[in-house]
Amino acid sequence: MASNSFLRNSRSARISSSGADPLQVGGRPPAGPPAPTVKFARRTQSGRYVRYSQDDLDSELGSGELSQEFLDYHVQIPATPDNQPMEMGVDPSITAKVEEQYVSNSLFTGGFNSVTRAHLMDKVIDSEANHPQMAGAKGSSCAIQGCDSKVMTDERGIDILPCECDFKICAECFNDAVQAGGGVCPGCKEPYKATELEEVVNNAGSGRPLPLPPPPPGVSRMERRLSLMRSQKMTRSQTGDWDHNRWLFETKGTYGYGNAIWPKENGGDGGNGGNGQPTELSSKPWRPLTRKLKIPSAVLSPYRLLILIRMVALSLFLAWRVKHKNEDAIWLWGMSVVCELWFTFSWLLDQLPKLCPVNRATDLSVLKEKFENNPTGKSDLPGIDVFVSTADPEKEPPLVTANTILSILAVDYPVEKLASYVSDDGGALLTFEAMAEAASFANLWVPFCRKHNIEPRNPESYFNLKKDPYKNKVRSDFVKDRRRVKREYDEFKVRINGLPDSIRRRSDAYHAREEIKAMKRQRETAGDDPVESVKIPKATWMADGTHWPGTWISPSSEHSRGDHAGIIQVMLKPPSDEPLYGNNDEDGPIDFTDVDIRLPMLVYVSREKRPSYDHNKKAGAMNALVRASAIMSNGPFILNLDCDHYVYNSQAFREGICFMMDRGGDRICYVQFPQRFEGIDPSDRYANHNTVFFDGNMRALDGIQGPVYVGTGCLFRRVALYGFDPPRSKDHQTGCCSCCFPQRRKKTSAVASEETRALRMGDSDEEEMNLSTFPKKFGNSSILVDSIPVAEYQGRPLADHPAVKNGRAPGALTIPRDLLDASTVAEAISVISCWYEDKTEWGQRVGWIYGSVTEDVVTGYRMHNRGWKSVYCVTKRDAFRGTAPINLTDRLHQVLRWATGSVEIFFSRNNALLASPKLKFLQRIAYLNVGIYPFTSIFLIVYCFLPALSLFSGQFIVQTLNVTFLTYLLIITLTLSMLAVLEVKWSGINLEEWWRNEQFWLIGGTSAHLAAVLQGLLKVIAGIEISFTLTSKSAGDDVDDEFADLYIVKWTSLMIPPITIMMVNLIAIAVGISRTIYSVLPQWSKLLGGVFFSFWVLAHLYPFAKGLMGRRGRTPTIVFVWSGLIAITISLLWVAINPPSANSQIGGSFTFP
Repeated sequence: MASNSFLRNSRSARISSSGADPLQVGGRPPAGPPAPTVKFARRTQSGRYVRYSQDDLDSELGSGELSQEFLDYHVQIPATPDNQPMEMGVDPSITAKVEEQYVSNSLFTGGFNSVTRAHLMDKVIDSEANHPQMAGAKGSSCAIQGCDSKVMTDERGIDILPCECDFKICAECFNDAVQAGGGVCPGCKEPYKATELEEVVNNAGSGRPLPLPPPPPGVSRMERRLSLMRSQKMTRSQTGDWDHNRWLFETKGTYGYGNAIWPKENGGDGGNGGNGQPTELSSKPWRPLTRKLKIPSAVLSPYRLLILIRMVALSLFLAWRVKHKNEDAIWLWGMSVVCELWFTFSWLLDQLPKLCPVNRATDLSVLKEKFENNPTGKSDLPGIDVFVSTADPEKEPPLVTANTILSILAVDYPVEKLASYVSDDGGALLTFEAMAEAASFANLWVPFCRKHNIEPRNPESYFNLKKDPYKNKVRSDFVKDRRRVKREYDEFKVRINGLPDSIRRRSDAYHAREEIKAMKRQRETAGDDPVESVKIPKATWMADGTHWPGTWISPSSEHSRGDHAGIIQVMLKPPSDEPLYGNNDEDGPIDFTDVDIRLPMLVYVSREKRPSYDHNKKAGAMNALVRASAIMSNGPFILNLDCDHYVYNSQAFREGICFMMDRGGDRICYVQFPQRFEGIDPSDRYANHNTVFFDGNMRALDGIQGPVYVGTGCLFRRVALYGFDPPRSKDHQTGCCSCCFPQRRKKTSAVASEETRALRMGDSDEEEMNLSTFPKKFGNSSILVDSIPVAEYQGRPLADHPAVKNGRAPGALTIPRDLLDASTVAEAISVISCWYEDKTEWGQRVGWIYGSVTEDVVTGYRMHNRGWKSVYCVTKRDAFRGTAPINLTDRLHQVLRWATGSVEIFFSRNNALLASPKLKFLQRIAYLNVGIYPFTSIFLIVYCFLPALSLFSGQFIVQTLNVTFLTYLLIITLTLSMLAVLEVKWSGINLEEWWRNEQFWLIGGTSAHLAAVLQGLLKVIAGIEISFTLTSKSAGDDVDDEFADLYIVKWTSLMIPPITIMMVNLIAIAVGISRTIYSVLPQWSKLLGGVFFSFWVLAHLYPFAKGLMGRRGRTPTIVFVWSGLIAITISLLWVAINPPSANSQIGGSFTFP
C-alpha cells in the first residue's frame, strides 16, 4: 500500500484544493452540491483503519489556479532520447506502480454529500486470488514488526526482495531502512547492495527500460497523452509537406513508424523517392479495410419492380373499393376500406426502406498489416471499453454474467487496449463476488483459449458444444489441458451457484458476533440492571469481514436497491504494455510457455442511488459507465452488451474496428451487429430469432444511412455518444433542398485547432468549439472534459490515403497507458454520483437518451439526426449470441415493452416527422415506421373480426365476388408471395422463418401492440407512468428439457384479444356453414369469402393456440376452459339450427336428431 509520500508523488496536477478545506474532486463550483472529501484508508488485521487524507498533498496544489485547467490547452513536449529530465529522488514510475497496486486492491465508495473512501481489502472472495492483476491477490506481508503492508511484486506476482537473504520488506520500510537505518537489511544485518528503490525494481524486473517520466505538475494525464500522440504526427498526410528533420529524428528508432523508414547503414537518401516519400511507401498500394458487396441485379431489379407493381395494384384496388360500395352492408364495407387504406400505408412504410439493401465484408489481414506489423512490435489499434449491464441477480443469474465477462476477457484483441466494465444497477454483493470469481477463473481460461485457439470463448457454451471438440486441434497436450480446464470450470460453477448461501451464512455469522459484542457492552454498561435484547440491523458482510456498501439482503437505510453509495472496484488492474509470457511451472495446472497470460482491465461499477432522484433505468446506468470509463481508460470506442449476450466470435471486435478505421470511418457513429440467440425451440414457434428484421430490414437500412440501434451488440464511437456532429458535417448537406439552395458558410477569422475541429455540436455555428462551455454540457469534471479531445483523436482513421481528411498518424497509439492512481478512481466515483447529471445535458443530448422505454432506438435516432452514419456488420461466424424468452407470456411482455417505447417515440420530439434535414428521406420513413407500427394493431384487430361479422350477418365486404375483385386479390397475393421469395434470396433467410414472422406479427399485433397503444395514450393524456420488469434470463425448472419454458402456460391479460378472435371466428364459421346449408337461397360466394378470411386469421394464430395447450401428454387447466367454450359453442349451434320461433328463416322445419 502506498504511503503519504507515494500518494503525493503520484498525484496528478488536476486536483485542486483551497486553503485548509478538504480536497475537492472534479473542480465543482460552490453553487452545486457540496463536494465530497476524498479519504484513502485501509483496514489492518487488528480492525483498525489507517487513513490517508488528501489534505496532506503538496501546498502548491491548493493555489486554486489548476481548477480552471480545462480552460487553457497546453502542449507538453515529451521526453526524447536527447532530452531526459534529471531524476530526483524515487522514480515516479515506481511510486505509480506501488499506488496502482494499492488502487487495484481497494474498494472505492462515495457519492452525494459523503466522503469518498478507498477501503483496502485483504481479500475479495473466499477463494484464493492467484493472478497478480486481480484485486485481493495474495502477496507476502512485510516482516517488520508492527507493519502489515504487502511486499512489492512484479508483473508475475513474484515478491521483489532487495536483499539476498530474501527478507520480506515493503517499499515503505525499505525506504526507512535506507534513510534511518544506514542502509542495513533488518534481516541479515548486511548492507543493501542497492539502496535505490528504482534500482531494486530494475534488478528484479526483466531489464526493460522504464517508461518515460510523467510530466511536471500542471499538466494533466489527458494532455500528456494528446501531446505524445501529436509528437508522432505524420506530417505529409496532414499538410502535404515532408518534414525531413522529423524524419531524421524518428529514424533513430525511438518513436513511431509509418513515414519513419529505418535507413541502412551505408547511407544514401534513406530510401526516399523523387517526391520526398520513401520508396517503400510510394510503391505499396493502399488497400481498404472493408468493401461493400452489392446485391446481384438479377435479384434486386425484379424485387424493386415488384414493389412498384404492387404499389400500382394496391392503388387501383383501393380506388375500385372506394367506388364500389356494398349497399347491403355499408358498415362492413366502411370498416374494411379504412383498414385496407391503413394496411397499404403501413406496408409502404415498411417496404420503401428496403429498396437499397447491401452486404459488407471486412479484411482482417489488412487490419493486422496496417496496425500491428510495425517496427515497434506494439499494436496501433484504438482502445475499446466494453460495457456489460445487469440489474437483478435473481432474474439475471450471475453465472450467465460471469460467462459473458469471460468471453470478453478472452477476445482476440490487444490486451492493453481492452477494458471491461460491469454495471451492477442492483448493487448486489452476489454480483460483486461472482465477478471476482470470474476474474480469478480468467487466469486459467483466457490463456487456455489463446493457446489452443478456442471458439467460442464462453466456457458454458464451449463445454456444451455438440460437435467434436478435438477437431482441428494440433497440439499434443490439448486433451489434457481441456480435461483440466473442464474440471476447474465445474468447480467454478459450484462456487458461483453456492455464493448466495455462502454470503448468507457469512452474514449470519458476523451478525451473531456483532450481537454478542453489543450484549457484552450493554451488560458492562448496565451492571446489575436487567438487560433488554439488542436489535442490530442485519448487514451483508464481505469476505474480508466488513460491511458491504451496496444493497443488503435485508434492506436497510442507505443499503437498499434504490438507496446505496457508489461503488468501484478494479477487479483486474490494467495490464502492462509488454507481453507477459507464461512458463512451465510444475505447480501450475497447464503449461503456458510462450502464451501471453495478461488479462484485460476489469472494473465493477455500481452507481450511487438515492430515493429522491430519477435514475433513468438502463440508460442512466450506461451513462454512468460512459463517464467512469472516460476517467479510467477513455477508450475511443464503446461496445455495450447485455449480461446474457456473450462474444461468440473472438474476432468480432476487429471486424467492427475495420469499419471505424477505414476511409470515411470517422463519420460512422456505431457498428451494429445482428442479434443471434441460443436455446430457441427448433420450430421457433414465436419468431424469437427475428431473422426477417435482423437479416432483412437491417441490411436494407445499411444501404441508406445505417441500421437502427437495437440495445446490445453495438460498437459506438465515444464522441458520437457525447452529442457531437460528425466531421465535415457542413460538407455533407443531405436535405431535400440542399442541392438547389446550399447554405452559406459563415466566415470565421480563426482556424479551428486540430483537436477541436472535429468537435462540433449542431447548436454552434463556429468552426472551433469553446472547451470552456463543456462543463455545462458534460458536468464539472475537468478530467472528463480533458478526455474528450483525446478520445476524438484516438478514434480517427489512419491518415494513410490522400482521401482521408481527418486522420491521425500511424504509431500514435503505441504509447503505453497511464497507470491508475487513487485520485483517478476517486474522480470516477464522483462522476457516477446521483447528483452529477443535474443541470447538464446528460440524457438530453449527451449519452443514452432518457424519456423512453426503448432508449436504444432514440439514442441511435439522435445520432442519425445529427448526420452520422451507422454500419451493419454481419460476420460469417456469429459475433455475439444471447438468450431470448421462449415462453409465450414472456415473449408477449417483451414485445409489449418494445411497442410501448415506439408509442412514446411517436408522441415525443423524437418523432421522425420532426427530424432535421440531415436525416435522409428513406431513413426518415424507417424511423417513422418505428413510431407508427403499434397503431396498426387497432386496424388489425378490427380486420380480424370482420370475417366473423361477415359470417354472422350473411354479408361480405363487397357486394358480390366478381372477377375484378378476385383479380385484384390474386395480383396482390401473388406479388406479396413473389416479394417474399426475392426477399428470402437477398437476405439469406428461409420461407419458414418469413412465415413465422408473419404469424407472430398478427399475434403481437392483436395483443401486445394494442396494449402498448393504450398504455402510451394513458401516459400522454393522463401522465400515468409505465413500469416494466426485467425479462428473466434464467432457465426453466425442468433440467432434463432445455425447452421446458416453451410449455409453461402463464396467464396474462394480453391473451384475451387473441383468444376472443379465435373463438369468435370458430363460432362464426360454424354458424355460416349451418346458415348456408339450411338456407332456402344459399349464398355460397359470401360464405366462401368469409370462411377464407377466417381461416387466414386462424392460420396466423395457430402458434398462439398451440402455446395455450401446453405440453403434450399433460392436461393443463386451460383444457378445461376450452371444454367449457366448446360446450357453449355447441349450445349456440343448436339454437341457430333449431330456433324456438316457428317463422324463423334459418333451418326451416329441420329438427336436431
